[in-house]
Amino acid sequence: MWTLVLNCGSSSVKFALLQAESGETALSGLAERLGSPEARLVLSQAGQKTESAHPDASYAEVFALLLAELEQLGLREQVGVVAHRVVHGGEKFSAPALIGPDVLESIRACIPLAPLHNPANLAGIEAAQASFPGLPQVAVFDTAFHQTLPPVAYRYAVPKEWYTEHGVRRYGFHGTSHAYVAQEAARMLNRPLAELHLVTAHLGNGCSLAAVSGGKSLDTSMGLTPLEGLVMGTRSGDVDPNLHDYLARQAGLSLEVVTDALNRRSGLTGLSGLSGDMRQLEEAAVQGHAGATLAVEVFVYRLAKSIAAMSVALPGLDALVFTGGIGENSAGVRAKVLNRLGLLGFALDEAANDAAVRGVAGQIGRPGSTPALVVGTNEELMIAREAARLLTPERPGSQQLGSNTLRAVTGGLA
Repeated sequence: MWTLVLNCGSSSVKFALLQAESGETALSGLAERLGSPEARLVLSQAGQKTESAHPDASYAEVFALLLAELEQLGLREQVGVVAHRVVHGGEKFSAPALIGPDVLESIRACIPLAPLHNPANLAGIEAAQASFPGLPQVAVFDTAFHQTLPPVAYRYAVPKEWYTEHGVRRYGFHGTSHAYVAQEAARMLNRPLAELHLVTAHLGNGCSLAAVSGGKSLDTSMGLTPLEGLVMGTRSGDVDPNLHDYLARQAGLSLEVVTDALNRRSGLTGLSGLSGDMRQLEEAAVQGHAGATLAVEVFVYRLAKSIAAMSVALPGLDALVFTGGIGENSAGVRAKVLNRLGLLGFALDEAANDAAVRGVAGQIGRPGSTPALVVGTNEELMIAREAARLLTPERPGSQQLGSNTLRAVTGGLA
């Protein structure tokens, strides 16, 4: 059985058709800038990429194109399940869920917690249901992995009724990535995941840390929304919560304007005045660009400080794991971070660090130091595995679902 994994954003659809067990990928791609004249579809198959323009394409048109491609490859009838990345599941979902009316309503109820993400996820689900009638559809939540956080980690020091009546608490995100790289780190260290204590660092345009003990998340850097925590590509990360009031009084800025700026014009972009792309900033810093230099140094300092803080959640620290576009490819950022973390036992192996780019995983610390690993993330594979674990009775730890249950939850489609 092939699993079709879908990650639907506000103007994009990322997808992959793969085998949950082996990770074999038959087709992957990205439809971006949907709804605009520049909309395009990029397909990758058997190591070959093709790109085509589809002006003003909608979700439905993207799925029609995807169906046609699957038919051409002879794979349409072999798709057994559609698995969706859903950003926010609130407190209700600590595991994947078969999508039916109740699950859709719960995802919709979380829109106030993720107004930029959950509506796009819902639109993608509805388009997929129309394009793939008869197939079970599974939601895999970014927040689910972090539902093991204890109250000391997820509660804010705010009036209790904000939590009980409005769900104001820390949820965390990037859960599938943190879960996947923790498993891969255990494999690389040749140790059971159940006995490992890790800090995992997902560093891309969005960045977050997780303290993972025995395969469970005990703390994470993102909070109620993905804005909390580390400096990111365009997001500020932590700021003084009185910032909104101060700017309203001093600059006449509205709540909406400040919030938008913190999400879209801050982080590396705001600090540098140049870009949110770490590759561009590192090149510019070498050439003496003051803003780029500041942005990289602030990013590194805040990251190292947060890694040290995150380790407090653990009984010990067995390894630090770097992943994501920056984590997997910026030897410079990793070197600067480890050089600030000598107090935790880290010591950089420069040659190993320089070699761990462009998909090369490995240990980048010196022998005898606290292990620091570079691990490529694969959220699509993790989502496929989570869906398979839910649907396959014989899979260890899976939830057994008979045909009657499938039919009930999927509205008679199974």
